[in-house]
Amino acid sequence: MHPYFKKKEYYYICTKQLNKLMKYKRILLKLSGEALMGDKQYGIDPVRLAEYAEEIKKIHNKGVEIAIVIGGGNIFRGVAGASAGMDRVQGDYMGMLATIINGMALQGALEDKGILTRLQTALKIEAIAEPYIKRRAVRHLEKGRIVIFGAGTGNPYFTTDTAAVLRGVEINADVILKGTRVDGVYDCDPEKNDSAIKFDTISFEDVLKKGLNVMDTTAFTLSQENKLPIVIFDMNKIGNLEKICNGDNIGTVVNV
Repeated sequence: MHPYFKKKEYYYICTKQLNKLMKYKRILLKLSGEALMGDKQYGIDPVRLAEYAEEIKKIHNKGVEIAIVIGGGNIFRGVAGASAGMDRVQGDYMGMLATIINGMALQGALEDKGILTRLQTALKIEAIAEPYIKRRAVRHLEKGRIVIFGAGTGNPYFTTDTAAVLRGVEINADVILKGTRVDGVYDCDPEKNDSAIKFDTISFEDVLKKGLNVMDTTAFTLSQENKLPIVIFDMNKIGNLEKICNGDNIGTVVNV
């Protein structure tokens, strides 16, 4: 066997062994578009992008199979466009294109770190991405490639939260990891109330009863119906993503 293929086979075996030691074997990571802004007012901060790529690389090196959905709010948000008088459908399609731009940016950052990736989109843009095909996406994951899903569900009126849960269900992910700037779910807004109480774990039912904002209703209901847990955590704190995959108590776990 050629040395190159021997090396690839050895790496594949090692990562599969490491994967067995992790709490989550296959994850769907949901990132907001706003998170990519860093300290900027809009667009993409290369420093923040590189930091996220490094955090993702840590768990990839441990054999975790990773799929990612990114929002597009740092570039364009369809709802905002509609509130300013734009046609909602047109605005949502513009937002889908924004998620593809973010996906391409993250793909480039990950590949700069030597990680094989695939960008799949719900809208056909063959020159820059594969069309989304569930079986192909799963095969990429099994081969150790990171798969980034762009363009949401490909339909207007559906958020990238819904796209994240839908793709997570389709690829049989173990969990949805929603990276935010807040370190979990609170009984009220912690940025406005210093006495806000954080939940370490909470059930889907209690989230609905308390009227807490975890994800949009469609995404949340889809996750609940498929018994797919959600972890809300602070993606900007270095090491959090790796700790979650190791099984540490980070953020808030929403489960049945």
